[in-house]
Amino acid sequence: MSIIRIIILSLFIFTQSKADTIYNLIKIPNLEIYEINTSNKLRYLYAKQPFTIGIDNNIECFNSEKSILDKKYKVIKKNLNRYDQKFLKKINLKYIVLCEDLSISKINTAGIPDNVMKTLILDIRFNEKYFERVIHHEVFHIINDSFKELFDEKLWSNFNIKEFKYAECSTCTDKLGLDTYKKTDGFFTEYSKSTASEDMAEVFSHLMIGSNLNNIDPILKKKIQFIKLNLLKIDQSFSLWLKGLRLQDQKR
Repeated sequence: MSIIRIIILSLFIFTQSKADTIYNLIKIPNLEIYEINTSNKLRYLYAKQPFTIGIDNNIECFNSEKSILDKKYKVIKKNLNRYDQKFLKKINLKYIVLCEDLSISKINTAGIPDNVMKTLILDIRFNEKYFERVIHHEVFHIINDSFKELFDEKLWSNFNIKEFKYAECSTCTDKLGLDTYKKTDGFFTEYSKSTASEDMAEVFSHLMIGSNLNNIDPILKKKIQFIKLNLLKIDQSFSLWLKGLRLQDQKR
């Protein structure tokens, strides 16, 4: 066997072994490593081919052009670098899967979090206007799923006026708008009104991107305080920046 054939065969075996290792870790096929040498130890993977996963094969996502992948990776990494390794380990997040046209049961979605598999799938072609905020929104779902006892939905719901009721699920309502309200009235966006968990995620994401908090209402102030205090219960050193000010330990 020639040297060239041996090299080619070795590369094939190595590549296949790497693909098998990734699949065994997070149970998503057709992935390749994009970047693993990161400061917070997040491992970025991308879809080299479309994949279908889920108990009922109801989750689909597709591969992207390299130019788009490279561009969006920079944005995603910049935002996720705000979370240090210690915090990410506590919330069970290790793998970021990059693909496009992500859907679950044929409904398009910005991301799918899975704290059990330590994985967050992100649709890198999601609406540019909301893209950075959505990254933090999906991270909150990982946080919430890992610390359900801290983010009590009944307690959260009590912040709202008595007449308000959330929907049973985020897809059971037509409240989908992601534009930030000029007049908050207890909620940052229309989507916040879908479910308690989506409301929490919207509050968290607005905090993480440094939204203007000067004109928010009393209900939303309570929600923000709730998120801040419970984040600190997870990790006292977690740094949440608002207008350049580090979140300090606040007690009522």
